[in-house]
Parts: sequence; structure tokens; C-alpha cells
Amino acid sequence: MNVTELRGDGVRAHEYRWALPSVLLGDAREGRRVRRSTRDWIVDTGMFLVACGLTFLSLAEMTHEPEPLLAIEQVVGALACAAVWLRRRWPVGLALVTTLLSSYLELVGGACAVAVFTVAVHRPFKISGPITLLGLVTLVPYVMLRPQEDLSPAGGAVLGVAIVLTIFAWGIVIRARRQLVWSLRKQAETAAGDARRSERERIAREMHDVLAHRLSMLSLHAGALEFRPDAPAGEIARAAGAIRTNAHLALQDLREVIGVLRHAQSGTDDLVPDRPQPTLADLPALVEECRQAGMDVRLDLRAADAPEHLGRNLYRIVQEALTNARKHAGGAPVAVTVAGERGKGLSAEVRNPLWARHPLRLPGAGAGLIGLTERAELSGGRLEHGATPEGEFLVRAWLPWPMETTPETTLEDA
Repeated sequence: MNVTELRGDGVRAHEYRWALPSVLLGDAREGRRVRRSTRDWIVDTGMFLVACGLTFLSLAEMTHEPEPLLAIEQVVGALACAAVWLRRRWPVGLALVTTLLSSYLELVGGACAVAVFTVAVHRPFKISGPITLLGLVTLVPYVMLRPQEDLSPAGGAVLGVAIVLTIFAWGIVIRARRQLVWSLRKQAETAAGDARRSERERIAREMHDVLAHRLSMLSLHAGALEFRPDAPAGEIARAAGAIRTNAHLALQDLREVIGVLRHAQSGTDDLVPDRPQPTLADLPALVEECRQAGMDVRLDLRAADAPEHLGRNLYRIVQEALTNARKHAGGAPVAVTVAGERGKGLSAEVRNPLWARHPLRLPGAGAGLIGLTERAELSGGRLEHGATPEGEFLVRAWLPWPMETTPETTLEDA
């Protein structure tokens, strides 16, 4: 089905996904214009042939009817079969008219069966149920006024009830199946939307974690040049080199993240490739980079053998904590302690004095600590931050480190 094809209910294919609940669940309006697809033409032709076939079978058994009544039966039966083509536009009206006519006229039965079946498929029980009940009621005058030679009135009534209920049940089953298919399709669409949203959130966290670190380095060195224009030429050259290096790294990281974002939004079914992720083994390099930027950082690392996914999350937590310390307590000594043991968990503490003030206070939106808390909670751990009685600002994180790490128990990178 292409994008310009029209469904049998008059809804374009690209609008069909949104119109499907009303059409499938039976809330479509009566009498609106119908444009059939190829499948709809095939189905409607089949329904028309079924109605005609049932009419001809009934006509073959009408051998002792008066000629005037037979002529009326034939005319009304032919009109009822032709009216089957209106079943998509006026299903309820067609079912009501044919049901009432079938209370005496026999050749309307084929069209009536198709109409009742259509209502059972396309309308809710609050509509299809009363119409079916009306069909059962009309059996009483039919068996009384048109007795059959080989059936008693009671036998004819039982046979009629069985036929009506079978048609109604068949339509209900088809309707229930369509509802199930639609529900599963909506669940699949919802799951796909959740996956895309999670991927966008992951990319956003990645951009924040990477760029906040790089840009804070740039601001720190630029601030030093601004407040010390009389610094020795060697220090100015080192600061300019650090600015150039961090700007280059920031652009490179941004290019990689944007490449992942474009791949995620390209609509392909391929898995989105992850950027190379750091682990606890990269913490010494991060600390050394901070030292070169002028920070006084001490690292105590006693859990270098942690699993990759665990070390990746803890690295990002420590990185963001150092970025916050550089923004709000530049020049103050920072102590980083990372320890852990299999079965007990992996913890990290980042401390810096509250009394420190940097001449260039970098702006912050306050999203860093919120992101750290979310990252820790998504990994099954917890994160605490705030001032301590000793006059320090503390960021403490704990992540679970199970005794056995398997692919099933490994958490994805938050």
C-alpha cells in the first residue's frame, strides 16, 4: 500500500495509523464518502457474491409461492443484494432495513446475513448486539407467516437462531482479532518510541559529560589569561596550547556524538554504534589532565579491576564531580577516592573545601548533579552530595558490584 492509496473507509494510507482506532473499534461516522483500496474491492465483491449465492439458493426452494409474492421477493432480493455495496458507508442502516424486511421476505436473507456480519465486525457490541437481538426477534413472525414444509415452526426458529448467532459470533471473532493486531502494533510503536527517546537521552547525557569537561577547561585557561595578562611568556604559551588542545578535543568529541545522533535519527534498523567509552583505568589520565589545568587533585584508586560497565559509570561520575569542583572551587585541593570489592559494591568520593573561591566563577545550570544522581540510580546505585560538618563539599556515589557479572546482569551504560 503506497502513501497515496485510500482505504475503504475514506482515510488516506498515511493517515490510516491515526484513524485506525476509530475505524477498528467502531466509532466511525455513518454515511461518509468511501474510496476502496484493491483489497476492499476484493472483499466487497466476495460479500456481494455471498449475498447473491444465498439468495439464489433460497430462490431455488421457493416452488410453491404465489406469483405476485415471488415477483416481489425477486425484486426486493435483487435490490438487497445491490445494497450490499453500501455496507461500508451505511452498515447499521443496511442491517436494520434488511433485518426488518427478512421478518417476512425470504430472499432478503443473504443480504441480511452480510449486513449483520459487517456490523459485528465494524461496530462495538453496544450497536451490533441490539441489531442481532432484533434479528432474533424477527424470526418469530417469519416462522409463523412463512412456515416450511420440512420444518416445524419450532425447528425453523431453532435453525434461524443458530444461523444468526453463528454469523454474529464469526464477526465478533474477526473484530477481536483485529483489535488484538492493532493493540500489538501500537505496543510495538510505543516500544520503538521509547527506544528512540532513551537513545536521545543517552546521547544528551554523553554530550553533557564530554563537553562540560572540555569547555570548563577552556574557561579555566582563558580566565587565567584574562586575570594574569602579565604572566611569563612560557605560562601564556602553555595556557594557549591547553586552550587549543581542549578546543580540538571538544570539537572532535562533538563531531563523534553528532555522528551517533544522525545515525540514530536516520531511520535505519542498524544498531547505533557507541563511542569508545572510558573505564576506571582512564581515571589517572583524567586526573593528570586536571592537574595540567592547574587543579590540585589527589587520586586514591583501589578498584582498577572493576567491570567495564561499572567503571564507565563511575568514571563519568568522577569526571562530572571534578568539573563541578573546577567551576565552583577552582584552586582548592580535591581528593578523589575510588574503592570497591566484588560483592560489596564500588564507591567513589570527591571532596573539596567549601572556603575556596575562584576569581572566575563559571556559570552552571545545576543539571550536573541531577544527571549524576540519575546515572547512579539507573545503574542500581545511589549518589549523595552536599556540605559536610568539616566544611567540605562531598560527592559520594555507590554502585552495585555483584559477585558474578554475566551478560544478563550487566547494566547498559546510563
